[in-house]
Amino acid sequence: MIKFIVRIGRIKMEKVKVTYLGKSYMYPKDITLEDISKDFQENYSETIIMAEVNGRPYELNYKVTDDVTVDFFDLTSPTGNRVYESGLIFVLEKACLNMLNSEIEVKYSIDKGIYIKTHKKITKEDLDKVSREMKEIVKRNLPIQKNLVNRLEAIEYYKSTKSYDKVNVLKYSVNTNVNLYRLMDIYNYFFSYLPVSTGALKEFKLTYIDQNSFVLRYPNIYYLNKIPVYKHHDKLFNEFKKYDEWSEKLGIENVSSLNNKVTKGSVDDIVLLSENIQNNSLFKIAETIYNNKKLKLILLAGPSSSGKTTTSKKLELFLKGFGLNPIAISIDNYFLDRDKTPILPDGSYDFESLNSINVELFNKNLKDLLDGKEVTLPVYNFITGKSELSDESIKLGEKEILIVEGLHALNEELTYSIDKKNKYKIYLCPLTVLSLDNHNRIRTTDNRLLRRIIRDNRTRGYSASDTLSTWGKVREGEEKYVFPFQDEADVIFNTSLIYELGVLKTYAEPLLYSVEESDPMYKEAVRLLNLLKNILPISNDYIPVDSIVREFIGGGYFKL
Repeated sequence: MIKFIVRIGRIKMEKVKVTYLGKSYMYPKDITLEDISKDFQENYSETIIMAEVNGRPYELNYKVTDDVTVDFFDLTSPTGNRVYESGLIFVLEKACLNMLNSEIEVKYSIDKGIYIKTHKKITKEDLDKVSREMKEIVKRNLPIQKNLVNRLEAIEYYKSTKSYDKVNVLKYSVNTNVNLYRLMDIYNYFFSYLPVSTGALKEFKLTYIDQNSFVLRYPNIYYLNKIPVYKHHDKLFNEFKKYDEWSEKLGIENVSSLNNKVTKGSVDDIVLLSENIQNNSLFKIAETIYNNKKLKLILLAGPSSSGKTTTSKKLELFLKGFGLNPIAISIDNYFLDRDKTPILPDGSYDFESLNSINVELFNKNLKDLLDGKEVTLPVYNFITGKSELSDESIKLGEKEILIVEGLHALNEELTYSIDKKNKYKIYLCPLTVLSLDNHNRIRTTDNRLLRRIIRDNRTRGYSASDTLSTWGKVREGEEKYVFPFQDEADVIFNTSLIYELGVLKTYAEPLLYSVEESDPMYKEAVRLLNLLKNILPISNDYIPVDSIVREFIGGGYFKL
């Protein structure tokens, strides 16, 4: 009896050491991360929604049984923001079922929000009802429960609810068990972590688009503590919609549809169709340029890994087919001397800012060329950090046309001296319309990131970790210098190819697997691997040598 009392006493006294930001704290064994997070909530501007334990992500209902090092995340971090998004989508799904009796499809990102399609016609008043229902679900702080179930049982459940998008994606999973999340009376399968309850999902807005669609918005890491005002970008929206409709006609609305094509051996047709449609779009752009005799300056811009180099070179070929003689000018040759380059707060050079470019010289050269003068262009010496003069001069004749590709090409300040009637601006980006299923989208940024990981390794010898560690700064530059100017474009060119994730998978997976557990980029590598494991590999044998995909995997016609 005495031994029993002592043993109980020891259990009651058992503690675990939790290290947070270098300091250690003692807590009762089996305490949840949610309870621990309450002691550190004051360090965060938003509600803590996710945690890491010894460098690995965990939801807040995880019980701590051993000494650990922890970190926490709110929606202002990339990790927390993804969890916030998935939680909101789950709440939105439930609210739409309650108020509209309609399923939803989560499509793609558009103007800091997510484009959502409904399966029935809705009005603005209907959407207001959905918004109020979402707020009520959030206010009630309902639990979101994770249930580990057998994959085959999950498939049977989704067959019973006629959710064939889930059935088909789980069909290609190799996992024995899968996590199904429950909110009230509905279950869903997400390719991300979720919050443990709805109470943290307070900030969101729904914007009506038309009778079958709306946009879900919430704070993101670039617009902290507020939801940006929605701005409808007609050109971008129409380009997304065009490719979305085309993919539906092909019967490839999600990854499982693409996987079916791969298993049936018909992926080569999809590759050729995708390439032909993309080439036709670029050919029409070239034709528009040729037909407008006043155009003498073509400007191309887009975010990282959009395929700008291949696109500009293919455009040059198409223009030559019309009898024009394109001359490419690199903005990189107009960098200011190193001692005049702006400095960032961390002491590094800010090469992405427009202020790092000799805009005055660039405009003088352009104006002189358009006035028929002979011009000797500069060449930037990246070793010395000095601008030098090249050995050759150029002069524009009747058939010559200038092509400029670069980060700031759409910014009117870059070419302020050139009349708008003489220039044509092209915004290009891989607008990814393929989704995993109706509630799990594939981010355009992830598509670009996979492209960049592969290209950086092939052309620069960078590891996946190297690329992942710099991606945040790349994205910040895009938010400042690219996306705000997309409406300046005369045309949007979609550089994505519906089959490409299957090809990128074969190149990216080995690079991502090389990221060690001790690496700070490990969790991001795992996230991308979890995305790719749902996609069947596609051989590069089918990829034409002039494909934009070749800019990243190699073996292309163009010397890049």
